[in-house]
Amino acid sequence: MSESKFNPRTMILLLIIIFVSIIRVAAPFSGDFKVIANFSAVGAIALFGGAYFNNNVKAFAFPLLVLLLSDIFIAKTSGYGFFYGGWYWTYIAFILMVVVGKVMMNKVTVLSFIGSAVVAVLIHWIVSDISAMYVPGLYPPTFAGYIACLTAAIPYEKSFLYGTVAYGAVMFGAFEMLKAKYPYLSLTNSRIAA
Repeated sequence: MSESKFNPRTMILLLIIIFVSIIRVAAPFSGDFKVIANFSAVGAIALFGGAYFNNNVKAFAFPLLVLLLSDIFIAKTSGYGFFYGGWYWTYIAFILMVVVGKVMMNKVTVLSFIGSAVVAVLIHWIVSDISAMYVPGLYPPTFAGYIACLTAAIPYEKSFLYGTVAYGAVMFGAFEMLKAKYPYLSLTNSRIAA
C-alpha cells in the first residue's frame, strides 16, 4: 500500500489566486471603479490556472469559480448587473484564456508570459465584446456594430492588458520564487500533480 504524502502545491496555487481575487472583489469599493474596472486580475488568473494546474478540472474550475463568485459579489455589492445580455461570452473568453496558459506556458518564462498575456487579451477583446451585441441600444447587432464596439473597447483592453501583466507578474513571480526556494513545489518533484 503506497503512502500518500501531502502536497502543498495545489494549496499554494489556490492561495495566490484567492489573494489576487480579493483585490478584484475590493475594486468596486474604490471611488474610481469605472476607471480601474478593466485593470483586472482575471486575465492573469486564467493564465496562472492554465500554466500551473496540471489537472484540467482544476485548471479550468478554480479560475472559473473565482470569476463567477467575484462577479456575483461585485454585482450584489456594487449595483452593477451580472446577468446582462451575452454575459456568457466573457466566460467563453475566459475559458479560452486558460487554454492559452496551458498551451503557451509549458515552461514559464518572461517571454512566454508576455506572449500569453498579449494573446489572452486579444482573445478577451475579440470574444467578450460579442456580448455588446446583446445589450439593447448599445451597438447595432451587425458586423459594423461589432467593429464599432471593438474600436471603442481599445482603451479598456489596454487597461486589461496592463492589469493582466501587473497581476500576472505578481502571481507568476511569487510562485516561481517559492518554487526556487522550495523545489518540492515543482511538478517534477511532486508525487501528486496539481
